[in-house]
Amino acid sequence: MQVIAHRRSALSTTLYRVAAAVVRHRARTITLWLLAILALAGAGNLMSAGADDEFTIPGSPSQTALDTLSRVFPQVSGASAKIVLTLPDGGDVRDQAVRDAVARAADRAEGVEHVVAVVSPYDERIKGAVSGDGTAAVITVQLDVSVTEVQPVTRERLATVADGLRQDIGPAARVLAGGDAFADRVPKLSPTEGLGLLVALMVLLITFGSMIAAGIPLLTAVLGVGLSASLLYGVTAVAGVPSTAVMLAVMLGLAVGIDYALFILSRHRDQLRDGLDTDESIARATATAGSAVVFAGLTVIIALLGLAVAGIPFLTTMGLAAALAVVIAVLIAVTFIPALLAVAGERLRPRAPRRRKIRIKTPWTAWVRLATRRPIITILVIVLGLGAATLPATELRLALPDNGSEAHGSPARVTYDTITEHFGPGFNGPLLVTADIISSRDPVGDMNRLGAEIAGLPGVALVALATPDPKGQVGIVQVIPDSAPDSEATTDLVHRLRDLADHFRDTYGADTAVTGITAVGIDVSARLGGALVPFGLLVVGLSLVLLTMVFRSIAVPVKATAGYLLSVGAAFGATALVFQRGWLTDVLHVSHTGSVISFLPIILMGVLFGLAMDYELFLVSRIREEYVHTGDADHAVDAGFRASAPVVVAAALIMFAVFAAFVPEGSTTIKPIAFALAVGVFVDAFLVRMTLVPAVLRLLGDRAWWLPSRLDRALPSLDVEGEGLTRELALADWPEPGATDAVAIAGFTPEPLRAGPGEVVEVVGEPSATRDLLYAVGGRITGLPGAAKTLGLVLPQRAPAVRAKVMLIRCPALAEPARQTVAAAGLAPPLLLVEGLDRIAGQADRDAAQRALWAAAREGTTVIVTARDHDPRLGATRTVDLNPTEVYA
Repeated sequence: MQVIAHRRSALSTTLYRVAAAVVRHRARTITLWLLAILALAGAGNLMSAGADDEFTIPGSPSQTALDTLSRVFPQVSGASAKIVLTLPDGGDVRDQAVRDAVARAADRAEGVEHVVAVVSPYDERIKGAVSGDGTAAVITVQLDVSVTEVQPVTRERLATVADGLRQDIGPAARVLAGGDAFADRVPKLSPTEGLGLLVALMVLLITFGSMIAAGIPLLTAVLGVGLSASLLYGVTAVAGVPSTAVMLAVMLGLAVGIDYALFILSRHRDQLRDGLDTDESIARATATAGSAVVFAGLTVIIALLGLAVAGIPFLTTMGLAAALAVVIAVLIAVTFIPALLAVAGERLRPRAPRRRKIRIKTPWTAWVRLATRRPIITILVIVLGLGAATLPATELRLALPDNGSEAHGSPARVTYDTITEHFGPGFNGPLLVTADIISSRDPVGDMNRLGAEIAGLPGVALVALATPDPKGQVGIVQVIPDSAPDSEATTDLVHRLRDLADHFRDTYGADTAVTGITAVGIDVSARLGGALVPFGLLVVGLSLVLLTMVFRSIAVPVKATAGYLLSVGAAFGATALVFQRGWLTDVLHVSHTGSVISFLPIILMGVLFGLAMDYELFLVSRIREEYVHTGDADHAVDAGFRASAPVVVAAALIMFAVFAAFVPEGSTTIKPIAFALAVGVFVDAFLVRMTLVPAVLRLLGDRAWWLPSRLDRALPSLDVEGEGLTRELALADWPEPGATDAVAIAGFTPEPLRAGPGEVVEVVGEPSATRDLLYAVGGRITGLPGAAKTLGLVLPQRAPAVRAKVMLIRCPALAEPARQTVAAAGLAPPLLLVEGLDRIAGQADRDAAQRALWAAAREGTTVIVTARDHDPRLGATRTVDLNPTEVYA
């Protein structure tokens, strides 16, 4: 006799009880949620200290050097502003009148708060601040604060200085104020994002045909992201939170919040259509679809928390922020939404009962038949097509945003373009080479020679400045590359300068480092690029393990993970075509091409992993359910697809709309992320999950659901579809309403076995067979076929609770089995199980144990003992003879 053991999750049972309690106390639940949202959101907004949008990596070479400069040479370590003066052709900024006007403007700029130095373009120490044709000049204003700490009043006063310079020179002059100090990289919501909610509303209306049903997911999603954003702003009082993290949390929270509500609401309406009572339907929908929601949310959360593998603080913060939004979405789905469904009551019941439906060929029937008619052809077309779409991803360049990625027409972008036109692209992203010259006997001479050598390196347009600090401790060389800040050539120049560190030490006796905003961005991008492989392995490994536990299969997780990689690759490829090659830039309002924000790949991989697993779970779980019930693999693919396709399509369309709405007017940081997620969701839902997956499952047939028995026993069963709850509900009144049996079994023993309080039951047979029965009754092993209850608890679903109440004595494993049996019987537990009573040596000891068992039975204990042969001296209430029987889980 063989029993396959499973450790089943009690999640669905717990959610059923939670939902039932929420339904009973619906008004109280809604009130508590609304009060919590108002209180927490209000407190978060009051505590907010503002977002911190400084993307740095503590300990990186560039950041370490920049931190050193901030202590010993603050005049060059903070943010800088550029006041750019241009004259029409024929004008010359070197004229004395212009020089005088520039000098007055520099004096006014020095009086602006946080300004520590103003560098005139005519300063003899500075090179390249006047264009070669004499039509442009740049005044550099150095601040003592970082880019993210520049206040609006500082920008306004510098803009006023620029306007005064224009008035001094005359109407022919064009004066711009820009530079890093004028960068506005904080993402903001715009009315365009509301289009995503409108599309979601339309999809929900089409799906449900009810304004109430369509409004519930939107309402709860908006409340959830409002709470998430407020809490994140509250966290800024004690920790730095980038505004990009808040925007990512809003974007992801909206998408999953609507989808999770959709899954539960859809299951609820299906059950109402079948005639189920409203309150019971809510509890069951929360237990079944809600279990899937919890699992789906867990996969997203784990993937987001996995962003910490990169070891970059701001990326870890982004993962935590987005994970918070998902946690809130899950909590709302399994507690707040059941209360709202209870309030809606019968108004959510579909009008047309399912039995009146005429069997017609739905679009989903045609879809799945087309996808599975020639599964090999479908697989080849999808794999080769998505593989080809991935190829442009090899061109993708990663960089942090600079002023060249600001919106066209903004002060920072106009200044950036003007500087590029007159001075070259490298002037917008100078590098700083620092040198430790504290031991130098000729700091000025050493810095001049170092600057001259660097000026001759490939990729250097010019060295604008080479000087020691006033105390002679640290020197700087301001290097102007001949390429744009986010170009590969500039990255190569940084590496070239760092490779020369040993040479510079030997030649000048100084340790050097390369820093500046451009170098910091290059280091961040390099660290993020290096984290992609370990993070990818983490995500892929997690995918394989989780899906193996859910679907009890080897092929399904492998297929799901391969499909996820195809989706990610296609999303990267599409992003490269738009943001690298410049396709559809006008349509999508893309203001900058050539690179994408550095953390896009790792964010995309993490978020899309969770979303892809959502679709995989809701589609394949229905197919698996059909296969378990029918054993027909081909029918399971067709029936499961038709049952789940409408919900998956609606969820994917909503997710796509929410992400796509952030593209047209999204900020520089959010736009490429939103675009990549929108493409990834579309590809994964419609091409991978709804086309490739049915084809693979049809091709594999029964082999798709094979899992080695040893692995099957080792892995816990998550039961995300709530099969355990369904079994509990079905056996609620079994073996009969009001039954008080301590043990009731049907299907395991040759005949049904029932034992009530005070009975002593003897089970005889081969030790392996009797042991399996005893352990199954005691909740020690699961996978029991047929129906079984112990102490009124359904097995195997309530096995943990049974184990807590039942006492088991294993005589073959004990040195003094008689004494242990007598002691256990003296405790009079509700159910006492004794394995191998015949293994007690000596008739006197065995008789003493039997007397103790009967004494416990007289106190109300149900006793079940096992032995190889019947023992008439026990005087059992009944004896069960187990013939060898093959039992399967």
